[in-house]
Amino acid sequence: MPRTLHIDFVSDIVCPWCVVGLGGLEAALETLKAEGITAEVHFQPFELNPQMPPEGENIVEHIGRKYGSTPEQSAANRAMITQRAAEAWPGFDMRMGPDSRIWNTFDAHRLLHWAGTVGEAEQRALKAALFTAHFTEGRTMTDADVLADAAAAAGLDRAKAVEVLADDLYAAEVRAAEALWVSRGINGVPAVVVEGKWLISGGQPAEVFEEALRKMAAEV
Repeated sequence: MPRTLHIDFVSDIVCPWCVVGLGGLEAALETLKAEGITAEVHFQPFELNPQMPPEGENIVEHIGRKYGSTPEQSAANRAMITQRAAEAWPGFDMRMGPDSRIWNTFDAHRLLHWAGTVGEAEQRALKAALFTAHFTEGRTMTDADVLADAAAAAGLDRAKAVEVLADDLYAAEVRAAEALWVSRGINGVPAVVVEGKWLISGGQPAEVFEEALRKMAAEV
């Protein structure tokens, strides 16, 4: 019997493991279509660095300060995640390097919330465009023009995106959503919440998502 699962993909656009996780999830869903299992995927906001100033921070300095990693450890970790991303999301070009930066992502989440009001496909397209702007192009993710360009690349109305960013629209909704997911115990991303009751944590490979979703679909 066909099953459509409701999935909340809680994530941040500067989280490389979220790229891995989304690639794995979508590959699993593509395989499960043959079994009549589909999903509605909704992207939910989570800020890894809500106190980050607009100018951002160098990735090596940030990882060193936050986790105590040496530059060598940071480089090895970037190489490993880049490889995992290539496996999980064929064609995605992750170019993290020692000069990459970490950004405040609140405005990006406001834009994603708006895209979600337009449609599920539009929100997914914007998520991919934001990942590309950050991880592939190394753009300044606090710059309204960069965010509006990502919206246009996703096929959304650029003028409307500019309006959303300029008028602080959806700020309250994003803060409420962030607080909701934290209250539900989400303290790291990606967090894939299925039907509001099952959690798949981390940047899992497709086969892990596939097995878990198949079991969950059987219980819906």
